[in-house]
Amino acid sequence: MKEFIKTTIIGGTLFLLPVALIVFVLSYALRLVKRVAVPISNSLHLDQWGDIAGIGAATLLSVLILVVISFAAGIVARTGVGRRITGWSETSILGRLPQYRLMKSMAEGLAHIESASGLKPALVSIEDGWQIGYVLEQLENGWVAVFLPQAPTPMSGNVMYFPADRVQLLGITMVQAISIVKAIGVGSAAALRGVDLRLPSAGP
Repeated sequence: MKEFIKTTIIGGTLFLLPVALIVFVLSYALRLVKRVAVPISNSLHLDQWGDIAGIGAATLLSVLILVVISFAAGIVARTGVGRRITGWSETSILGRLPQYRLMKSMAEGLAHIESASGLKPALVSIEDGWQIGYVLEQLENGWVAVFLPQAPTPMSGNVMYFPADRVQLLGITMVQAISIVKAIGVGSAAALRGVDLRLPSAGP
């Protein structure tokens, strides 16, 4: 019981730290943008429309400006000049910060998973139990390539190869599978309802 509590607290902390860092960066960026959005909102008299879902016009305009800036920055980052600037900043300044490397790795991993429509959630037989994995592709001779995520970071894990009879596809989406890994297994009861959890028979 003590070991379970310890590992759960550590896993939760590892999950919350990058989330807290992202929230901190976004909130700071929002405050900076709001200095520009407030005068614009006042000049356009947007406040006369009232709040939307309890959010003021200046705040909504700030969010919109931040989205537009992020989109424009993403377009610039795809150009040759943008790639050179990114490469320079990563090798000279940002690359030395572990927080930046963590956020960059998470963003790249999430973008890869969300863009790879061919990935399929599955249960993989590991020793005397099952583990959630993402089926990558079918191999020759009845083998399957699977990515096994490490909770609570769904983009971090290992690529392994298993016989097809040890891999059971699930009828859930990748978003649901990722949510379960992030939540350290919470939500499994609903996602695995009706799934046959009998282990495959051992070979001769």
